[in-house]
Amino acid sequence: MGRRPTEHPDPVAELDRIYKTVNAACEGEPEALEYVVSHMSREFTPSEKSIEKKDAVEARARAELVKLQSGDPTNVQIWKELLKVSKQQFDALYARLGVKFDHTLGESFYNPQLQSVVDDLRARGIARESDGAVCVFSDGSLPPKDDPFLVNRDGKWVPAPAIIRKNDGGFNYMTTDLATIDYRLKTWSPDEIVYVVDDRQAAHFRKLFLTFARWQPEAAKKIKLRHIGFGKILGDDGTPFKTRSGDTVKLAELLDEAQERALAVVKAKQLERPAEERAPERLWSEIARVVGLGAVKYADLLPNRQTDYTFSWDKMLALNGNTAPYLEYAYARVRSIFRKGGLEIADGRWPMADLKISVPEEVVLAKHLLNFGLVLEAVAEEIRPNFLCNYLYELAVHFARFYEACPVLKAEGIQRATRLVLCDLTGRVLKQGLEVLGIEVLEQM
Repeated sequence: MGRRPTEHPDPVAELDRIYKTVNAACEGEPEALEYVVSHMSREFTPSEKSIEKKDAVEARARAELVKLQSGDPTNVQIWKELLKVSKQQFDALYARLGVKFDHTLGESFYNPQLQSVVDDLRARGIARESDGAVCVFSDGSLPPKDDPFLVNRDGKWVPAPAIIRKNDGGFNYMTTDLATIDYRLKTWSPDEIVYVVDDRQAAHFRKLFLTFARWQPEAAKKIKLRHIGFGKILGDDGTPFKTRSGDTVKLAELLDEAQERALAVVKAKQLERPAEERAPERLWSEIARVVGLGAVKYADLLPNRQTDYTFSWDKMLALNGNTAPYLEYAYARVRSIFRKGGLEIADGRWPMADLKISVPEEVVLAKHLLNFGLVLEAVAEEIRPNFLCNYLYELAVHFARFYEACPVLKAEGIQRATRLVLCDLTGRVLKQGLEVLGIEVLEQM
């Protein structure tokens, strides 16, 4: 067998390679099948020899999963090693993205509860055995066309049950998800649980929510379960975004490329400016990091979350249009006004009663600023970050028009004070809005 995957210089890449190879073997690809069979720790059993090799490999993989879920010491030890190296990479990526968690409970955390979930559902008459598996079938409470436990085949409605224990004794996502809801209710008593998973899993979540309502009807009345689906990222050819070789794009490599491309944009932009107006060269890499990561995040949050979108480096890194760099630049422009004027942020410097908003561009900007709270409420209620993206873009556009039409530092008296307050509020809203989206801002770009 050679050294364990966790001893490899890049263990996660090695695990990814093995995963793909075993999948290919289960599909019957000759090279992959030969490789997997040659690296098996033991020969095929008589029952495995009686079926095709690819089916035997898949059967062996399923059996190992059942052993893991049953607490087999060897499998548990291997799993712990894999968990350790995987978590290290996950933590590094999440830190890079600025993502933090209050609690991290993996799927395996719920393993001790799975059998009791199945037993309870059977005892309540909600689940029953079918062809060796334990399943939840339709209870007939919904019209067939609205019932996720039914599927139309050749004009007839036939069962499409939710499997909670497979015929080999293994458990699956449905079992784990039911145990997860039960645990969260008992531990945190939440009012709402939100699942952010792509739209292709919509049927699974409909079955999950309906099964839970039948299992714990009183608890189901007190909690809101929501599936927040999202679309796919597409390449230029309209198919799911992949590398040129056809592999899935790795997030770490994507972020690396985002920063490299952003650095090229930053250098070009800085060199266009007079030397005295450039950001210090030592800051260019940091600017590229903020711009690159922000561009990737914003491009993913900007479309309606249920709509597929085409991945485009040129669009997401553009310094004009509805992009993160444009909004970050708008914030930096606001801050430059205060730097040039040798001023601190207005922060109560002038009583609001003394302000006078009269020029059309001032009025439009002020009215738009007043809508910020309403937009945040809508974003939270609908869980649609694109509402906030579009609001911030419109704010940046209104500010650009205001900036062109209304001199700030050259104005005097109440007019100057009013315009400085509008600049200050614009900067604050841009910064806070982008922070809500998980995007950093820069004082200078």
